[in-house]
Amino acid sequence: MGIRFWNWFAKITAWPLQWLCFRTKVIYEDPAVQKRAIKGEAILISNHTSIFDYAVYLFVFFGRTLRFQMAEVLFEKPVLGWLLKRLGGIRVDRNAFDFGFVAASQDVLDHGGVVGIFPESRLPQAGEERPLPFKTSAAYIALSTGAPVIPVYTNGSYFNRHRARIVIGKPFYAGDWTDDTLSDKENIDRVTVKMRERIIELGTLLNE
Repeated sequence: MGIRFWNWFAKITAWPLQWLCFRTKVIYEDPAVQKRAIKGEAILISNHTSIFDYAVYLFVFFGRTLRFQMAEVLFEKPVLGWLLKRLGGIRVDRNAFDFGFVAASQDVLDHGGVVGIFPESRLPQAGEERPLPFKTSAAYIALSTGAPVIPVYTNGSYFNRHRARIVIGKPFYAGDWTDDTLSDKENIDRVTVKMRERIIELGTLLNE
């Protein structure tokens, strides 16, 4: 049974439970531009607040199969790892010089899929600035594939009386932020900073 089957199975069977746990409220930066429906290939980038961020996005973007990049430690857990593989999780070995996750992500996009990335690469610890500085792989993948990027912000309010609040931002193309006078590396760094700034901007909408 394929990835789509397991995604639909998880979404349908866990729908009542996720509503009790998250009670997600979705806010749009521009409702005329972006809805929950995602057409064609896309890269979803988000801040990272909890291991449950991925589960929340499965239901926010209910109609699409999200292939999220995930840390190797999650795949090493017997039951969780088995499930994430079937849901199409893209394994990222953070302590190895293995960039297979980049090629896997590009392949998903080349076939019209949606790749989810938490560019912080890990969960922030107490006292650290949020969001953490972004890793450059998201910018590299966005530039190399030309896929549109959808920025999303979550306040991480799960399993409590307050509703989880998600902000979906306007899509953009990483290529629009490049400078022809810069090297490839400088442009990747430039886009990486811009991506983080967009996530921060979306977070401010929750405080307005």
